[in-house]
Amino acid sequence: MVSDVYFAPLRAAKPDESKARQVRTLFEAAGFDTLIQEGDLTAVKLHFGERGNDTYVSPVFVRQVVDKVKEGRGRPFLTDTAALYGGSRQDAVGHLLTAIEHGFDYSVAGAPLIISDGLRGGNSIEVEIGKKHIKRAKIAGDVAAADSMIVVSHFKGHSMAGFGGAIKNLGMGCASPSGKADQHYASKPAVVEDKCSGCGRCVRVCPKSAAVLEEGKAWIDPQRCVGCGACLGVCPEEAIDLDWNKMPGFIERIVEYAFGAVSGKEGRVGFINFVMSVTPECDCLPWSDAPIVPDVGILASKDPVAIDAASFDLVNAQQGFVTSALPSHFGKGEDKFGALWPKVDGGRQITYGEEIGLGSSRYRLIEI
Repeated sequence: MVSDVYFAPLRAAKPDESKARQVRTLFEAAGFDTLIQEGDLTAVKLHFGERGNDTYVSPVFVRQVVDKVKEGRGRPFLTDTAALYGGSRQDAVGHLLTAIEHGFDYSVAGAPLIISDGLRGGNSIEVEIGKKHIKRAKIAGDVAAADSMIVVSHFKGHSMAGFGGAIKNLGMGCASPSGKADQHYASKPAVVEDKCSGCGRCVRVCPKSAAVLEEGKAWIDPQRCVGCGACLGVCPEEAIDLDWNKMPGFIERIVEYAFGAVSGKEGRVGFINFVMSVTPECDCLPWSDAPIVPDVGILASKDPVAIDAASFDLVNAQQGFVTSALPSHFGKGEDKFGALWPKVDGGRQITYGEEIGLGSSRYRLIEI
């Protein structure tokens, strides 16, 4: 099967070519109006960005999606789920405050905010999927209860998944914390003792107190660790590492959870990827690094696998920035995410997504 992916490049020379207008045009061209029925409670699934991050999708663009849902007589709400690691989004109060600080209040985005897994991540239901790794996916209760959904994703790199787009926004982003822990089960870190300086930064950021200092060296208790990876990003000596041989299993678990997130909503979910500010890492970090390639455009599709495949190919078609974190593969057509994260096969999201019936890796790119 070949899926349609609609693409709006970013060049503009008149009012109806503005980015905001392109979002509305993509919504219409991709047929998202057929996804929304009158009276639908429609989840607009976002990542609001960790406090300190500034490359999340702009609420100005999200407003266009909200308005289109309203035109279809749907009742949209903006939503995300609790973070597994420590930070500003670990519970609903902190998460909502962060979202509002980032501009996602009603006056700008035009829709109420709901953290779909509740105050402390306990609002979760199990969805039977019967896949290789996950038999029952723990999906945020209000995502599962929504009648329809538009998934709005910032396409960028990711240290453990290779890249993050629609599939990761579904799989990790629609899971409750216990579901996120299910996915991170295969990605628990360990300390390389010879490299550890005993600075204690990993101890301070660990949300489960799994990292401790013993005789001047850090140690991570595998029984307490949930594999969130917070320690990886703060270690100045790069003394914390993963069993990279287990990363394919981690990626496959994300894809299986993505399947669970859309189960029961067949024909009721649309996807928009913003391939802009393509940073090396996720918006979960409390900072934003420089982009690795020029801004590409905005894509829309009813197929999460196809839209990520198209986004991946469009990024790789760009000339990479030599002043960015990109260490090599600067040329057009070279694998940018493979250069950033050589131990990770991000493309496994696409191939496995097709294997389990989440979508098609083959796509028809239609420029509007």
